[in-house]
Amino acid sequence: MKKIQSLAMLFLMAMLVLVGCGTGDSKPTTNDTEQNKTAKGKDSAAAQFPVTVTDSLGREIALEKQPERIISLAPSNTEILFGLGLNEEIVGVSDNDTFPEQATTKEKVGGMEFNLELIASLKPDIVFAHESGMYNFEKGMEQLEAMGIAVFVVKNTVNFEETYETMKQIGQLTGKVAQADEMVATMQKDIEEMTTKAVGLDGKSAFIVVGTNPDLYAVGTGTFINEMLHTVGVKNSVTQPGWLQYSAEQFVSDNPEVILVTYEDDIEAILSNPAYAEMDAVKSGNVHLIDADTTSRQGPRIVEGIQSIAQTMYPEVFGE
Repeated sequence: MKKIQSLAMLFLMAMLVLVGCGTGDSKPTTNDTEQNKTAKGKDSAAAQFPVTVTDSLGREIALEKQPERIISLAPSNTEILFGLGLNEEIVGVSDNDTFPEQATTKEKVGGMEFNLELIASLKPDIVFAHESGMYNFEKGMEQLEAMGIAVFVVKNTVNFEETYETMKQIGQLTGKVAQADEMVATMQKDIEEMTTKAVGLDGKSAFIVVGTNPDLYAVGTGTFINEMLHTVGVKNSVTQPGWLQYSAEQFVSDNPEVILVTYEDDIEAILSNPAYAEMDAVKSGNVHLIDADTTSRQGPRIVEGIQSIAQTMYPEVFGE
């Protein structure tokens, strides 16, 4: 059921052009306390309130003061918010949020559709929605704003630079400017290191499968995952743009060296399909599972997603 819900969300998003860190329980030491004070001091110095930031719909969202109660309506938003250290401020998340563990303890406000009454009852200072989900949330957004609740629609990014920008925007709106800058800098460094490792690799071709039931769905160019492939010297065997339904005939004709699958059930679906039996990847055993969350959520764990792809495609270079 979880897989079906995740796929449903992914494919609905695909129809709309593209379309899926907290603290531990240990007692703080004196040094931890001093570090927290320093971090808060940095926040106060860097965060400028009132603040106005333009969202993905071109709307100017203004906040008079640093928000104390935050709701996230998308897993990628949630991972960014937790990555900025906003565990206590987050009072609600979507039904699809699974990371970090603290997110699973927060009030769930809906998945494909959102419970506006519940959202309002949580009295958020700001709600972070996502552009990919606006197909069924526009009226809900208007209702929340009529109640005086700020709603910021985060961009459905298609590359790393856009993702970095959304992180910085969220940092501005939450008073975590320094943390957002640090998060971006760390990601850029890690990705640059992987890109350097990939220099001179032979450019294997890969086909990423994101669904097989009842039809085959693939990831094309101009997408977030496509940039992940290129980062580590992998060619996308799909040359069409976006997330798309793919024919079995075209899949066989493409004959990629490696097939990457984001859901375990789809491996068996491919291996047991006689139509695919003569494909090079099937015959050579190069049908592999990669992590669905870290390769689709446009947040701080994209580095892990790239590593997942790199280690699968070039284990001799990137290790296991």
